[in-house]
Amino acid sequence: MHNTPFPPDAPQPPVKQVNNPLHGITLEAMLTALQAHYGWPGLAQRIPVRCFTLDPSIASSLKFLRKTPWAREKVEGLYLFMLREMRRGKAGHA
Repeated sequence: MHNTPFPPDAPQPPVKQVNNPLHGITLEAMLTALQAHYGWPGLAQRIPVRCFTLDPSIASSLKFLRKTPWAREKVEGLYLFMLREMRRGKAGHA
């Protein structure tokens, strides 16, 4: 007999990621928010990759980012930076 609340072959409940600000945010949502905030030129300046500089679009950028882990990490980092920047801006105007 096991002391766990679930049988060993039962699917385990998802792990809560309370401290992960990216949990539940899709890459498309991140990219859309970044593009709206910085624009394509601002994105290209901060992360100099061709998908942001040469005929940029959400679709082409997603295709590249899904295949390129290092670039996706940069986008995730910039997204987190943007969120902190926005919180500080709102806090300063309160």
